[in-house]
Amino acid sequence: MDTDVLIVGAGPTGMTLANELLLAGVSTVLVDRLPQRSDLSRAGGVQSRTLEALDQRDLLEPLLATGDHPATTGHFAGIPLPLQPERHRLPWRAVPQVVIEGFFEQHLAEHGLHARRNHELVGLAQDDDGVTATFADGAALRGRHLVAADGAHSTVRSLVRAEFPGQPGTLTIVSADVRLGGVDPLTSHTWNEDGHWAALFPLGTDPQGRPLRRLVLGGPDRSRPREDPVTEDEVRRGLNAVFGTRVRLLELRYARRITNASRQAAQYRHGRVFLAGDAAHVHLPLGAQGMNTGMQDAFNLGWKLGAAVHGWAPEDLLDTYHAERHPAGAAVLRNVRAQSLLMDWAGSRDPDVLAAREIFTDMARIPDVQHHLADLMSGMAVRYPMPGADTHPLVGRPAPDLDLGTARTHELLRSGRGVLLDPADTFAEAVGPWSDRVDRVGQGSDTEPMLVRPDGYVCWAGADDPEPALARWFGEPR
Repeated sequence: MDTDVLIVGAGPTGMTLANELLLAGVSTVLVDRLPQRSDLSRAGGVQSRTLEALDQRDLLEPLLATGDHPATTGHFAGIPLPLQPERHRLPWRAVPQVVIEGFFEQHLAEHGLHARRNHELVGLAQDDDGVTATFADGAALRGRHLVAADGAHSTVRSLVRAEFPGQPGTLTIVSADVRLGGVDPLTSHTWNEDGHWAALFPLGTDPQGRPLRRLVLGGPDRSRPREDPVTEDEVRRGLNAVFGTRVRLLELRYARRITNASRQAAQYRHGRVFLAGDAAHVHLPLGAQGMNTGMQDAFNLGWKLGAAVHGWAPEDLLDTYHAERHPAGAAVLRNVRAQSLLMDWAGSRDPDVLAAREIFTDMARIPDVQHHLADLMSGMAVRYPMPGADTHPLVGRPAPDLDLGTARTHELLRSGRGVLLDPADTFAEAVGPWSDRVDRVGQGSDTEPMLVRPDGYVCWAGADDPEPALARWFGEPR
């Protein structure tokens, strides 16, 4: 074996997974077909659940120190959602994908892992022991497992002949990174009577401190072939159609056409090959859900691959990756389709669509509806199917964002190991045989007993015996 895990694709999903594997003590090779890291922003923000996961890994503070990344309101179908500080300690932050990739590239390099670039995958073969990948230059690499993080047009997905059902793209819209004059507030969705529309989102600032924005333009005559270049004149005409002369294009930094295709791999696992990120699911870029869902795929899969490599994984642990993440991805595709309908993405001005949007806008003023939509968009609504989820409200959900009492507790949560919170010092003997994989926090943790997996999800809670859950998720005792 050249490595334990070979990751194909050095975007946010691949780099997040590489970091998880480093934390698990697993040898990793990260390859990418591009000669250098892309400087395109693509996704524009990080959601609450991903921010929590980065904070668990002690990465959030240094990430936010890379520049101006304001906290801002989210939206559902262009309807603003107020910040939910009572529910989400870490609100949506405007951290573009290019910043995420640059941050992880530097962080991984500091730990000795550098992406091998100019590696175009052309072949795959797997057997009972591992996977062999061959590249266009004739080189080959062999690993125990391989993860496809190579994007929407995944070569790995094609080579393993994975089914990728869904809806093909029927139209395109323009997505551009711009500097604008005469626009306020930072985030807005605006339609005109003809069906032309524009959406604006903050992207932080450029090196001179000037605000950058993501501009999305659509409407009844905006769709063009995806390969057609986007010109400055087209962007100016799109702005003028929606805002008139009050909004001016000062600089066009990057623009592309995106489609409304919606597809999801039927299976995320193919033997020793796993699909993650856009290789597993594609949809319209609403709320940066594609990047965040991919990073959550990586958090879910990383510790499980580590357990398999180290030999303590329960027999079906790797199968839980598909069982947990496929429903999460399907939920994202479902909410994106609903949003595109309510936003009148095609600019049809269909009276039925407008009536539905008007009713939905009124409903979105109800606090409980706002909470539900904010949880949906932030990733906090995900609940994994697992034993105990039908009997305890915490099981299957992200661990509550609590003050756990001591610096030692925070250190343990950032170790990449499991953590048993045991405030009454009841389960010291029970957890002992798993002490090489699970840390225990005794008195001082102001919470009920719970077992937290390395990805931050509760897999047991309450007062009953934790040993079945320890064996279910952390394998046989020593």
